Amino acid sequence: MIRDPEGFSKLLAEVRRFVRDECMPAEEDVDRKDAIPEPLVERMRTLGLFGHSIPEAYGGAGLTSEELSLVNIEVSQCATAFRARFGGNTGIASESLVVDGTEAQKRQYLPRLASGELTGCFALTEPEAGSDATAQKTLAVRDGDHFVITGRKCFITNAPLANLFTVFARTDAQAKGARGITAFLVERGAPGLSTPEAYRKMGQHGSPVGEVVLEQVRVPASAIVGGPELEGHGFRTAMRALNKQRINLAGLCIGPAIRLVDEMVVRAANRRQFGQAIAEFQLVQQMIAQSNTEVHAARALLLETARKRDDGLDVTMEASMCKLFASEMCGRVADRAVQVFGGQGYINNNVAERFYRDVRLFRLYEGTSQIHLTNIAKRTMAMAAND
Repeated sequence: MIRDPEGFSKLLAEVRRFVRDECMPAEEDVDRKDAIPEPLVERMRTLGLFGHSIPEAYGGAGLTSEELSLVNIEVSQCATAFRARFGGNTGIASESLVVDGTEAQKRQYLPRLASGELTGCFALTEPEAGSDATAQKTLAVRDGDHFVITGRKCFITNAPLANLFTVFARTDAQAKGARGITAFLVERGAPGLSTPEAYRKMGQHGSPVGEVVLEQVRVPASAIVGGPELEGHGFRTAMRALNKQRINLAGLCIGPAIRLVDEMVVRAANRRQFGQAIAEFQLVQQMIAQSNTEVHAARALLLETARKRDDGLDVTMEASMCKLFASEMCGRVADRAVQVFGGQGYINNNVAERFYRDVRLFRLYEGTSQIHLTNIAKRTMAMAAND
């Protein structure tokens, strides 16, 4: 749903200028130094990028799913680290509060997340709780009107620089599966909470990812997302946040693929072999045509799903389809881009090489491709059984 076509076109144009004029020229430097310059982060705050999906009542832009999808396609045409810097706030790190937070929690945190004053992160994954997110070993033990949280989270985007952590912990040690998991809001500075040095990664340099260590972190019961009455409902909160994030991530896969198609076309026109531009060779044309076709297919699927969500329909299966198809598509396009670039595509900090490293992660987080295939199959068969 596009609420104000003219106003939204202006917003999209502003985002596009920022990406192309300010972010793209800094890509190589960010990749080499593994950090985004603070002036660029401040520009993100000024442009309101941290609050795109946060409701207007709490200082955000309140973008619809379709609007946010189109913005995500634009912002992800530069190196993935740039969107990751503000993406948690406008996605997974704020969505738990948006869908389940109390009014007091929303007013306390959402305006500061929307402005970029706070950086949020979503601390769900553990060494033994990745695809099986219900296998949480982090424990939160009740002590009067407080809980004491102990555990260790891993692979958490923005953990090394986050100010606000949405921490998932088991409050019922006897419960199995999704039952007994609770979501807590924990601020940096809480005694016992620490974040070790960021991981060294294959790609997405400039986007810090690390662990969250909780050693008897004491928080009040009011820190439960949604208040004490939602104790034990944290897994539901997580899934509600992830459902929207999978739509977001599909857009973040389409943007890099669009960029790579553009780069392939330029490279094919300028690189000469056997006395002619390689764009004249049909097998090179085939790689470009396949890539462009898949980009358009992913975009159509994403926008259809986003519009359904805006209409209030259950898009759980379609969100999985979007994430699965777009992430796999992006990987194929990146591989073809390296092929079109030839040896140059394997040289460090070439645009094809950098995106090839960056987009590999898309098939792992927010549910691996294999998990999404399983989910889609289960829902497809359940629908058939109900017909």
